[in-house]
Amino acid sequence: MINTLDAHILTILQRNSRTSNAEIARQVGLAPSAVFERIRKLEEKGIVQGYTARIDPHAVGLGLVAFTFVRSNDRPGGIRTAELLAEIPEVLEVHHVAGEDCFLVKVRAPDTEALGRLLRERLGKISTITSCLTSRPDWSRGRAESLPRSPRST
Repeated sequence: MINTLDAHILTILQRNSRTSNAEIARQVGLAPSAVFERIRKLEEKGIVQGYTARIDPHAVGLGLVAFTFVRSNDRPGGIRTAELLAEIPEVLEVHHVAGEDCFLVKVRAPDTEALGRLLRERLGKISTITSCLTSRPDWSRGRAESLPRSPRST
């Protein structure tokens, strides 16, 4: 567990991971050296696992986000399909879900044509997948955007 002060530091870092220790110190009422030490300890404990940049997916030609419900013939508790899905660069997240479907997969693509190719050519080649149902949101709200590991050029 973390205390209120560490939670405040984490909130600041989540908003902007480039915030200086001096600025964080000013906001939480500590010396910069104390903030540095607290962040170091949060990193050592694995609470802070890294620092990332938020990139506008539209600016790099990846404006389409979609969610695909995937059914597979994996045995109960099997993860082979999830492992194969996670290897696809356009796949941002793979979640095992309860219910009729096995996985909920979040993907990014430049447009609907590229999404169709992704579904046919990449997901379609995974032999354990028995069906897919894809939905595209009209709009989204959230904190952070993720991009595929290797953004496709347009």
